[in-house]
Amino acid sequence: MPATSLKITTKGSEALAEALKALKTIPNLTTLDLQRCMIGDNGCQALEEALKTNSTLATLNLWGNSIGDNGAHALAEAPKRNSTLTTLYLQNNSIGDNGAQALSQGIQMNSTLVTLNLQRNSIGENGGQALGEALKTNPTLDTLDLSENSIGDNGAQALGEALKTNSTLATLNLINNSIGENGGQALGEAIKTNSTLATLNLSFNSMGDNGAQALGEALKTNSTLATLNLTNNSIGENGGQALGEALKTNPTLDTLDLSFNSMGDNGAQALGEALKTNSTLATLDLSLNSIGDSGAQALGEALKTNSTLATLDLAQNSIGDNGAKALGEALKTNSTLATLNLAQNSIGENGAKALGEALKTNSTLVTLNLYSNSIGDSGALALGEALKTNSTLATFNLAFNSIGDNGAQALAEALKTNSTLATLDLTYNSIQENGAQALGEALKTNSTLVTLNLSENSIWYKGLLAFSEALKTNSTLITLGLEDNWIQPKIVKAFSEALKNKCTLATLDLTCNLTEDNGAQVLGEALRTNSTLTTLYLAGNLIDGSGGQALADALKMNSTLTTLDLQNNLTGDGGAQALAGALKMNSTLTTLDLWRNSIGEIGAQALAEAIETNATLTTLYLQDNSIGDNGALALSQALKTNSSLTTLDLWGNSIGDNGAHALAEALKRNSTLTTLYLQNNSIGDNGAQALSQGIQMNSTLTTLDLCFCDSLE
Repeated sequence: MPATSLKITTKGSEALAEALKALKTIPNLTTLDLQRCMIGDNGCQALEEALKTNSTLATLNLWGNSIGDNGAHALAEAPKRNSTLTTLYLQNNSIGDNGAQALSQGIQMNSTLVTLNLQRNSIGENGGQALGEALKTNPTLDTLDLSENSIGDNGAQALGEALKTNSTLATLNLINNSIGENGGQALGEAIKTNSTLATLNLSFNSMGDNGAQALGEALKTNSTLATLNLTNNSIGENGGQALGEALKTNPTLDTLDLSFNSMGDNGAQALGEALKTNSTLATLDLSLNSIGDSGAQALGEALKTNSTLATLDLAQNSIGDNGAKALGEALKTNSTLATLNLAQNSIGENGAKALGEALKTNSTLVTLNLYSNSIGDSGALALGEALKTNSTLATFNLAFNSIGDNGAQALAEALKTNSTLATLDLTYNSIQENGAQALGEALKTNSTLVTLNLSENSIWYKGLLAFSEALKTNSTLITLGLEDNWIQPKIVKAFSEALKNKCTLATLDLTCNLTEDNGAQVLGEALRTNSTLTTLYLAGNLIDGSGGQALADALKMNSTLTTLDLQNNLTGDGGAQALAGALKMNSTLTTLDLWRNSIGEIGAQALAEAIETNATLTTLYLQDNSIGDNGALALSQALKTNSSLTTLDLWGNSIGDNGAHALAEALKRNSTLTTLYLQNNSIGDNGAQALSQGIQMNSTLTTLDLCFCDSLE
């Protein structure tokens, strides 16, 4: 049976020819994806001719095709005649007001289009007004995305007028459109009578309190809107109070995002009062709103009786201990809240103690985020005590909280009996030997923890040894983060012994430690027999050529590792040559990071020879080495035959025009590379011109970065 969906990866005229042929020869073609094919206005005109007679195409994706108003004019003709197209993606083009006006005329005569995406198209108020006119009569459009344009108040007013009579639009996206209070008021008036709109996104505008008040007034009578996003709209306490009043009677709103505004305590109090009686809101985001303890107390009171809210985000406010106490008191009786985000809220040990008391009896909270507060050991002790009996919490973030050994010991005791916690983040605390030993001991019997992050603490020999011992018997831990913890070769040897056993660990992060060559050698020994580890981070570990050789020897036998991060080490050309030898035999590694490893052209040539035959590596980072033009030439030769590499990072490698010319020639023949980073090299105009020619003949590259090069292109 012939394919019904086609994604074209060629560019320009070649892509257009392929598309036109498909429209004529594939009898049941329903989806045509021309994303980033650069067909331009002329291509749109040719497509329009083909669409006049096509009777099967339902989805056309023209995202990022350098289409201007002439191309939009051509495409506008298609909806007038075509009776099958339901989805048209035109985001990231430049159709402007004229193009939007032309499309609006086409939409008025169309009865099949359901989704139209015009995001980031330089559409101003005239285009917005034209689309508003179209919505008055169009009988089918369900989703309209105009985000990141500049329709302003006049455009919003036109769309508002249309919504008064429109009976099909369900989703309207107006993110970042320079809409002020007048536009907000117009949309509010429309929502009073509109009976179909379910999702309205007005984030990153400037509607202020007056706009919010108008929308609040509308919500009192509206019975269809389920999701309203007002992020970053300069809404203060008056706007918050108006929205609070609306929530008391609104019967449908499920999600309200008010993050990054300035509603303060008064706004939060109004919303809290509303939550006491509201019976539909499930998600409320009040992060970054200058809310203090009195606002949090009001929200806490509401949670005691509210029976629908499942997610509450209060991150980056200043609720302090008193606010945390109020929320803790509420959690003792609340039976619906599953996610609570209190990150960066100046909560100390007393607030943590109150939350701990709540967790002893709460039976619904699954995720608690206390990132970057100041709960200290006393707070951790209280939370640990709670975890002994709590049976629902699965994710707990305690990073950046000044927790030391005593707090870690308390949490460890809890882990011995807790049966639900799967993720525990203790990054950036002050845990040392005793705390780490306690956590390691707990892991020997714990059977639920999957992820434990202890990066950026001060764990030394005995504590790290405890973890290595625990890994020998633990049967659930998959991810262990130990970045920047002074891990030395003798500790790495202990971890390696654990990895040789029936260990479950899939990700091990040893970034910025003191592994050195001896540590790399023992890790290499472990990798030869380990069958679970898929990701190993060894960045910044003073590993030189012999360590690289040991890891390379392991890769020849290992059959599970997919990501190896060796950035910021000292492997040099010798290490690169060894790893290249491994790549010729290894069939599982997909990502190799050799950023800043003192690799020159000899190492690059060896790696190039390897990727000529390697069929699994998809990502190779060689940023900030010194491969020069000769290294680039060797890699270019490899790219002509390689069929797996999709990302190649050559940032800061002293590559000049000759290297750029070689890479350009490779691009003409390569059919897999999608991303090429060449920033901070010495590529001039000649090199840039060559790359430009190469891109024109390439059918897959989507990202080429030449920032900080000598080119004027």
